[in-house]
Amino acid sequence: MSNIQTDHGIVAEQSRLLHFPVSFFSIVMGLSGVTLAWKAAGQPTPAAIPFMLMLFTSLVMVVITSFYAVKLLRYPSAVLDELRHPVRLNFFPAFSISLLLLSVAWQDYSQISFGLWLCGAVIQFCLTLYVMSSWIHHSHYTLSHANPSWFIPVVGNIIVPITGSHFAYTEVSWFFFSIGLVFWLVLLTIVLYRLFFHEPLPARLTPMLFILLAPPSVGFVSYSGLVGGLDNFGRVLYYIALFLSLLLFSNVLRFIRLPFFLSSWAYSFPVAALTIATKKMFMFTALPLFNVLFMALISILSLLVLWLVVRTCKAVIAGELCRPE
Repeated sequence: MSNIQTDHGIVAEQSRLLHFPVSFFSIVMGLSGVTLAWKAAGQPTPAAIPFMLMLFTSLVMVVITSFYAVKLLRYPSAVLDELRHPVRLNFFPAFSISLLLLSVAWQDYSQISFGLWLCGAVIQFCLTLYVMSSWIHHSHYTLSHANPSWFIPVVGNIIVPITGSHFAYTEVSWFFFSIGLVFWLVLLTIVLYRLFFHEPLPARLTPMLFILLAPPSVGFVSYSGLVGGLDNFGRVLYYIALFLSLLLFSNVLRFIRLPFFLSSWAYSFPVAALTIATKKMFMFTALPLFNVLFMALISILSLLVLWLVVRTCKAVIAGELCRPE
């Protein structure tokens, strides 16, 4: 009897590894976002808070990467299936984005930061080429497949300049920023057309609407770093992000009614990006309103990420994740 139970447990663990999704890296994006938001808070925030968050996020990155590496070695066909999937494909750049975000978090340790940035930028570039080639030479995409997760490959390119400009790689940073900005506008048109004129997103994908916030928010942070301050184009990026946040928060009851999915982590990073962008606006303008908004956003973000961590742990313990869809 005990042998049967042991065999059943082994089979169950193998099944969970087989169905371990690449979208787990969105957890690292969310945790990195809240880490950077607290780092941006500055004084009087204790430096220990962002430091401990950085270590925890790095540990989570190592754990998730290890699990996915084992999946790649044991079930390479399952990874190939994800690469061919019209939605899951877009989450592969979440790995390179996680590296890029961690490079920002580790900026006080230049060698670690540069190593993470270099690996993240190279992988991001390769994945951008792969994903866009898949879109162009598609054989299975329809308009119904268009959803906000398509912005994920774009956001990664916009993140590159945050650390790139820190290390004075100006032209490389502008190269990635240009790719991200132009294709964000292209994809924004496609995704909005799909949302306006076709069926609503499935409940599982609805939290991804928050990804709309990420490109202009991250774009503002990157652009202001590249130009060294605030100009009118930077204002356009920030206020687009602010408007989108108001649009999404006006529909908050729709999101609250949704059950928890792994895709619920899509709430976290975009809100974190807007929080950081708002802090930069306060630093540039010294207007108290932006500081008040920042404090409200970082409070919401912290509670949101805490809820996501608790719900994810409960879902993992209950075996609700890593199941075939």
